[in-house]
Amino acid sequence: MPSELPGRVAAKLLRHRAGTAAFCTLTYKLETLYKVMQILFRAFLAIYLAHLLTDFVFQTHRLVEQKRRGKLLAYFFHGLTHYLSAVILVSFFLAGSGLWLRTYFDLLALTLVHLLIDFAKTHFKAFLNGDALAFVVDQFLHFLSVAAAAWLLAPGLPFAGVIVLLGMGRAVPSKLLFIPVIYIGVIFGGGYLIRALTRPLAESVKLYPPEKHGEPMQNAGLYIGWLERFLLLTALLLQSPGTTGLILAAKAIARYPEFKSEHFAEYFLIGTLLSFSIAVLGGAVLARVVLGQFHVSG
Repeated sequence: MPSELPGRVAAKLLRHRAGTAAFCTLTYKLETLYKVMQILFRAFLAIYLAHLLTDFVFQTHRLVEQKRRGKLLAYFFHGLTHYLSAVILVSFFLAGSGLWLRTYFDLLALTLVHLLIDFAKTHFKAFLNGDALAFVVDQFLHFLSVAAAAWLLAPGLPFAGVIVLLGMGRAVPSKLLFIPVIYIGVIFGGGYLIRALTRPLAESVKLYPPEKHGEPMQNAGLYIGWLERFLLLTALLLQSPGTTGLILAAKAIARYPEFKSEHFAEYFLIGTLLSFSIAVLGGAVLARVVLGQFHVSG
């Protein structure tokens, strides 16, 4: 009996060591997956930021019109802008990615897909029954293509690893990139969405002129919307919701003489509420990411 004790102790010790080794291996794998997930998320935000800049900031109205007419040179300049923006941002935010040949090929493929989606949107918009639906479908396809490109740039990320990390509910800290993505998406992307949604209303009150005869008033409204959503986002991020009342009052005073028209008043109210809704949604997401909570005070 005494001779069996050392054997039992040795067996327990071996099992303990095996369990410790397995735990260390699992911990190492999770840490590795977490680091790769950070790379994936940063790559996604960098590429998506390039997409937002290309579509909503650098793309002029003239370029859009030329693309609608099927001008290949317009598509070339749009694609070149997208490619250079993506390369610069990815190389800056992902250390060492500018030295990978794979980065340039992946982003080139993404740019070609981007142009293909734009071409399809231009030529098949009539089948989507309206600008709003075409805009949503177009941006959704761009979102998927950006996600695929980020996946290709992430080194050795298995799908099972993503599921494990998502199941653990671990947030990936990329606040620096998240802020411009939300700001540009809400300010500029929101402006395009609102124009598409309110186009029928604008036509009904004869406020939306033909695109080939653009008037300063139309552009002024677009710029006011940009500033409005920027101020709203910033106010919500700084936990100052009272600022929204000042913004609404300023808009109402500027448009007061035109409120005599009932149709215009309804059009103005719908557009303003849409703009506020998009900004509040973006502000809530931004506050949750940056501050870790969404709390309205004052």
